[in-house]
Amino acid sequence: MAPRRDLQDLLVEILESDSVYFQPPVNVQIKYPCIIYKRDNIVAKWADDKPYNLAKRYTVTVIDRNPDSDIPDKLAALRHCRFDRFYIADNLNHNVFTLFF
Repeated sequence: MAPRRDLQDLLVEILESDSVYFQPPVNVQIKYPCIIYKRDNIVAKWADDKPYNLAKRYTVTVIDRNPDSDIPDKLAALRHCRFDRFYIADNLNHNVFTLFF
């Protein structure tokens, strides 16, 4: 799988903005709409008692004031991406995805 920097570039392209944050610290001023992502797992395929393929899994959250934003649709169209849940917090719409990259 590709390095995380490639994922960052892809998410910036989807969002059409630099408001893409990897595990942002608390003191970062977030601009909306945005994408926040973090690595949450590594899945290994094994053979001969050794891992031969490591797939990194990310939780990717699209946060937008617009409930009809097309950004979640663009993200959902990615290969190895699955919609997980939707919720509203602080009057912002959160679409959460699981992505292997």
